[in-house]
Amino acid sequence: MNLLEIKDISKIYGSVAALQNVSLSVEQGEWLAIMGPSGSGKSTMMNIIGCMDKPTGGSVFLDGVDISKESAKNLTIMRRDKIGLIFQQFHLINYLTALENVMVAQYYHSLPDEKEALAALERVGLKDRAKHLPSQLSGGEQQRVCIARALINYPMLILADEPTGNLDETNEKIVLDILTQLHKEGSTIIVVTHDPEVADEAQRTVVLEHGRVARIVKGNNVKGADI
Repeated sequence: MNLLEIKDISKIYGSVAALQNVSLSVEQGEWLAIMGPSGSGKSTMMNIIGCMDKPTGGSVFLDGVDISKESAKNLTIMRRDKIGLIFQQFHLINYLTALENVMVAQYYHSLPDEKEALAALERVGLKDRAKHLPSQLSGGEQQRVCIARALINYPMLILADEPTGNLDETNEKIVLDILTQLHKEGSTIIVVTHDPEVADEAQRTVVLEHGRVARIVKGNNVKGADI
């Protein structure tokens, strides 16, 4: 069953075509990577999948709903209820503790639950850092808070933008191990990355070039592909 179905989408900014006639499907429970050079359309694709932007043409079906035709208000609701976003820059609120940053996501979804938020931090190995501010956490720890925040409302799709881009090798492995475990538990994951090591963890890698799908690499063959 396809959780995401992208049909012939384009995105035009003035005279620039960021995406051109892109079609793609993602099965429920699949781990997909999106790669490509700077300017290939990766960020535009992420913004459209993540209900943060709409295509100029074509359709995008998420859980059976054509999000390309939804209002900005409905897109916000879809993003809140169905998508867990993991950002390269973390986007944590600097005056809130790790626990409170996770609970913010609960607040906008339903009701904050400190016990549940603490359990989410424990899942990513940060229960003992729950009362720390972002400035008191390492980059890897901040990214794990971001993951806990993304998971707290049980999203059907985890969308990660360069989740290891600002991390050292040790923390990259920790984050990838967490994503691997989530995938084993049935989560659908889409990772936008420039790193072949990260993409090699996915079941398929879509390579974008000049706003088009250049090729699709299956399995752990990304490092050997010409990307």
